[in-house]
Amino acid sequence: MARRPDFSQDDIHHDRREGSESRNNEIMSPDDLKKLRGSLSRLDRSAALQAYHTAYARCRMVNDRVPSARSIQELVQVWKQLWERR
Repeated sequence: MARRPDFSQDDIHHDRREGSESRNNEIMSPDDLKKLRGSLSRLDRSAALQAYHTAYARCRMVNDRVPSARSIQELVQVWKQLWERR
């Protein structure tokens, strides 16, 4: 069985050019996911669809670029919100 990698605070990657935490390598915490779900639930249908299209565009694989975990998490949360509203 595959094991999930350990993403503890010690393992956060830093952007060498700027010396700051790279948002592309972050994984959303359960609290972040809860806040995102709350904000998505307050959107009307057209805004939720726009959020979905934006998240989907960020998750597209272009030139073998793998989307970040955070982008995938956002896409899943928006998709779940749209699925509940169907």
